[in-house]
Amino acid sequence: MPRPSLPPSVGVLRDAVRAALDGGPAVVPLARTTESPVPPGTALVVRTSGSTGTPREVALTAAALGASASATHERLGGPGRWVLTLPPTHVAGLQVVVRSVLAGTPLTAAAPDARFTPDGLADLLEPTLDAAGDDPVYVSLVPTQVHRLLAAAQDGAPRGLTALARSAAVLLGGAASPPALLARAREAGVRVVTTYGMSETAGGCVYDGAPLRDVRVRLVPPELSGPPQGIPDAGPDRSGEVGVVELGGPTLAAGYLGDDDATAAAFRTGADGSRWFRTSDLGRLAPDGTLQVLGRADDVVVTGGVNVAPAPVEALVGELLGGEACVVGVPDAEWGQALVAVVALPAASSGGPSLAPVDDAALAAVRSAAATRLGAPSAPRRVYAAAALPLRGPGKVDRSGVVALVREHEAHA
Repeated sequence: MPRPSLPPSVGVLRDAVRAALDGGPAVVPLARTTESPVPPGTALVVRTSGSTGTPREVALTAAALGASASATHERLGGPGRWVLTLPPTHVAGLQVVVRSVLAGTPLTAAAPDARFTPDGLADLLEPTLDAAGDDPVYVSLVPTQVHRLLAAAQDGAPRGLTALARSAAVLLGGAASPPALLARAREAGVRVVTTYGMSETAGGCVYDGAPLRDVRVRLVPPELSGPPQGIPDAGPDRSGEVGVVELGGPTLAAGYLGDDDATAAAFRTGADGSRWFRTSDLGRLAPDGTLQVLGRADDVVVTGGVNVAPAPVEALVGELLGGEACVVGVPDAEWGQALVAVVALPAASSGGPSLAPVDDAALAAVRSAAATRLGAPSAPRRVYAAAALPLRGPGKVDRSGVVALVREHEAHA
């Protein structure tokens, strides 16, 4: 079976990335948003998703990209062949190209504008796996794609999931991975490796909770009015304290182009000369030292004067109802913000992300489980089903879009 030919535009991108890593001009896959010059040594200029506000342009050096790729291959068991299914304009997709270039192995890629389908992934993976010989085959996905693969297999179309299970490793990032989704994928034989990182860290730099080689993680006190609720008890030791995640090490970006103030606020240099990037995420360190990310600090919902972290509630709702969930706060006269969950259930609607309340039994089950496991403030007041959640960037749920959907629905209910 012949290996799929590389789409011409991806082939051009791969050649440009190779040249940039060798000291050539920086690769800029999206139109510039500023007129500021690109600093010397920059290999890639990537745009953030804008989930923390206005998208910014991030300057990544060849050294940062090389450190990330080398540490990734070391963690996975060695260089291999990569399959690209993510947009080659965002850091996760671009890193697949970088790893392939630095490994010196063939790259298999879908056309940049191709719609992801389970059979389409099988069309890419099957010939790559057959031609790989002793080379491991790696692929990077977002949770929504894995959900579609599992759903297709359940509906009698298992080609994509079967091919994925033959891969040496599947990097899963871009958004939080619901525990139920991870369990189902691993039960199907998929070697899932969860990743955490962002454009400013050259993509994923913490795999399955453990930092890559030379990457450092620390937590700083969150600037909140009180401790977030909905976080399971960490036990008597102090390892479970919640803080804002900061990341350090050789994978950090040089900074933001054209925004010195934002660079100074996000990238800080310690007295010992070490650089740290302050994320927008809350996390805690488990007793074994692994990082558990609890969601964005500014996603915390203040309801009835209590701070609730959405991530544990989302995991619980997804576990009980079987879909990807997003938990948000909507204005409420009594509570200040009411905790509302929206769960993506493809059977909920034949159209877009319109909302429908779950039945009373499902709502009662969610509220009871949340109150028991996470505390009464973490019990959603309302739960809606939608065919899909609005997205911002590859696999990232648009929380402001979810809030807008809820408010529009409730205004006309």
